[in-house]
Amino acid sequence: MKMPTDAIREEILKSGAIPFARFMELALYCPETGYYETNKDNVGRGGDFITSVSTGSLFGELLAFQFAEWLEEMRSANCELRISEAGAHDGKLALDILNWLKTHRPKLFSEINYCIVEPSLCRQDWQRKTLKDFSNVHWFTDFENLKLKTKNSKLTGVLFSNELLDAFPVRRFGWDAQNKKWFEWGVMQDGEKFVWTKISLVDLPSAISHQPSALLDVLPDNYTVEISPAAERWWREAAAILAQGKLLAIDYGFNADEQFSPARVNGTLRAYHRHRVADDLLAQPGEQDLTAHVNFSAIQKVGEEVGLKTENYCTQSQFLTHILQRAVVKKAFVSLDARQVRQFQTLTHPDHLGRAFRVLVQARA
Repeated sequence: MKMPTDAIREEILKSGAIPFARFMELALYCPETGYYETNKDNVGRGGDFITSVSTGSLFGELLAFQFAEWLEEMRSANCELRISEAGAHDGKLALDILNWLKTHRPKLFSEINYCIVEPSLCRQDWQRKTLKDFSNVHWFTDFENLKLKTKNSKLTGVLFSNELLDAFPVRRFGWDAQNKKWFEWGVMQDGEKFVWTKISLVDLPSAISHQPSALLDVLPDNYTVEISPAAERWWREAAAILAQGKLLAIDYGFNADEQFSPARVNGTLRAYHRHRVADDLLAQPGEQDLTAHVNFSAIQKVGEEVGLKTENYCTQSQFLTHILQRAVVKKAFVSLDARQVRQFQTLTHPDHLGRAFRVLVQARA
């Protein structure tokens, strides 16, 4: 098996400095040895970071209530209903959603299929073990594979991701204040270490090139921003397969107006290991998580370009609080016990997960 470090060195030796996006791709997704291929237990208190799922089952249960409301509105369409999850990691979120539906919406549960879009056979194996008691769960390696097994090659239902878009490789661009132009950050090898280097700019995304001169005049030298063409492509593909229903993303990020901030001169890219932000983003590829904020304005624009209507963009706190309020009124959640209250506080408090995480909901009617 080729380790991420070996694969990166091999590419640099063959072609010279590589774009950071390629470095990130190999570090996280190198077959069998990348960070997300080998670290099943990287989430939670004993791992490298916490997620909404790792706080407990309440997150999935609230999503299940919302998904049930949406799906019940689509029943009249007389078509096969699906919940499709992309990036299901170890299957824990799917387990929480399915358990709630089976208990509280048994008729709907009997009518739906739960589809997991997962390119990694290793992660599929983790998920199959977690979801072994459910016969209505099906796996697909990509959207093309899903199309082949779907009536009319289109989905009706809910297609969602939780903390997926932030893990797509990003391109990093820096500002040359003296020459008033952008460059791209690449990665080179210096002895045994990987180091940053400037590489020739092939193209410049419009989100960067269209910035007003008044802003560029005050940007400090080497000011860095990230762009994720891979995340935008994925959203476009997801939108294209949706015949009717909702496309939902939950992730930490911002909108375009927040992208350029004096507080983020080095961009939003972070490396995490054992709940600590690592100092060296290029160290130990494959052993630490790499993640960057999602530009939700860019994602929203992509969806609208292919015919989706934006229904909601808000903080996770606003989204989950609104769900819980409706669930209480409809007596789906009569009351929360002390454990669930603690979970809800972690999910919604601005100092925890409530403000940093955003929710984007787009729909095709």
